[in-house]
Amino acid sequence: MSKILIVEDEETLAQMYKEIFEKEGFSVSSAADVEEALEKAQEINPDLILLDILLPGETGISFLLKLRRLDGKISETPVVAFSNYDDKESKEEALRLGAKEYLIKTDNTPQEVLEKVKPYLE
Repeated sequence: MSKILIVEDEETLAQMYKEIFEKEGFSVSSAADVEEALEKAQEINPDLILLDILLPGETGISFLLKLRRLDGKISETPVVAFSNYDDKESKEEALRLGAKEYLIKTDNTPQEVLEKVKPYLE
């Protein structure tokens, strides 16, 4: 069973995505900020991280920088950024730091997000 970490500060959205992924048979954990996300990533060693860019305090870009600096396999965990922040510079930076995709939440239904991340879990 693939493990997914959802990094999303809006509790309603985090719960909605959690339920959708769990219905597909994935094991899902969530975190609401960068510090909690780094702790959980190291604890559960997820197969994929779904990362919001606009988080309280530090941004998802900051999370990516810190994740890539960690030792071992965890630093190579596939990350799919998803945000309503449609900023060219943030998108380019996330992709440069290894995000597989940068999805705009309002342009994708939760089911579409699920379908777009599945290939990274195979």
